[in-house]
Amino acid sequence: MAFEGTKKEWSELYTFFRLLADGYVCLGTPQGKRDDEKRWPIAMIQREEHDGSRRYYIENEEIHIVGEQIDKKLPREDFLAVAELILTAIKSSSEEEVTSPDGVEEFLDEASIFDLEARTTDRTDFSVAFWHSDAPLTGFNVRSRLGKMNPLLDGGRSANLKFELSGVKFATPTVSKVNALETQNEVVDRMMLIEQLGGILKYTDVADRVFRSNLLMIDLHFPRLLAEMLRTMQVDGINRVNELTELMKTVNPLKIKEELIVKHGFYEFKMKQFLLTLALGMRPAKIYNGTDSAVEGFFILDGSGEILCYHKSEKKTFEDFLFLNSRFEKGSTEKDKYGFLERENGIYYFKLNAKIGLLKR
Repeated sequence: MAFEGTKKEWSELYTFFRLLADGYVCLGTPQGKRDDEKRWPIAMIQREEHDGSRRYYIENEEIHIVGEQIDKKLPREDFLAVAELILTAIKSSSEEEVTSPDGVEEFLDEASIFDLEARTTDRTDFSVAFWHSDAPLTGFNVRSRLGKMNPLLDGGRSANLKFELSGVKFATPTVSKVNALETQNEVVDRMMLIEQLGGILKYTDVADRVFRSNLLMIDLHFPRLLAEMLRTMQVDGINRVNELTELMKTVNPLKIKEELIVKHGFYEFKMKQFLLTLALGMRPAKIYNGTDSAVEGFFILDGSGEILCYHKSEKKTFEDFLFLNSRFEKGSTEKDKYGFLERENGIYYFKLNAKIGLLKR
């Protein structure tokens, strides 16, 4: 009997099967291309299932599956065949939900795989031993350009930055008029209306104290830089991180010396540091102390079914990839509670939301 899964779920399973079938993965370039000169052999993959950890040892022609309630071998070519079926199904579906292709369910039963997504609490999808099966395990997160991707920085109320209304005092009817404005681009249109009415929105703080502290770990002035990028994204419609960062070099919201901007690449350096920190585990509402999470790298599944590896040991490449392939996104104003004037302690504030994801191309 056929069943359904999301493209994200199927992509994770495809990546898992394809890595087992290939027995290696190529590192990716900053531009998101395959680097054939950097190929890492895979000896074993550990994945969590309903009955605990499973280890999948890559042997010459077989995959040796070892777990608490399983010890069996299956042909490697079967993993490749099923991976191709899954990829075809993902690419041929216009919907986010994809029905299991013929033959896939039988193979999953044979391999005793019951979870399309691995059951982990540390945000890894599975862990890999490179070169040798006894090598230290490396935790990876799968990101697929064939379906919806989890953001690097998930918006939410914790990721709001506050702008204080100054320049003029708004009466309650004026505030109501601003907040009642509903258009296709209501956030920026409300900002423009505030400006037309003589108001000035000036960055003042991060709404959540934990997220504020996390941003300060990057730099004591980083929240102000992020706020200006969010404002520019809304007003000018520029959302790519590298393009916004380039603009910040001219705007210079931190009022730093030109030598620091040009010769030292301050703004690029800070944004790359921030993006890598997000990739390796920083979250808005969880205290960040500089320690990376269990996620040490990404497997990126591109539109053609190619799997690219990015790992923190290749720091510059990983940072450059994130810098060139990420963008600011607009979350739900209602769900994330931003984009309108609200009063706190007699002062009106307007919040913007920070959400960053990988490009889909």
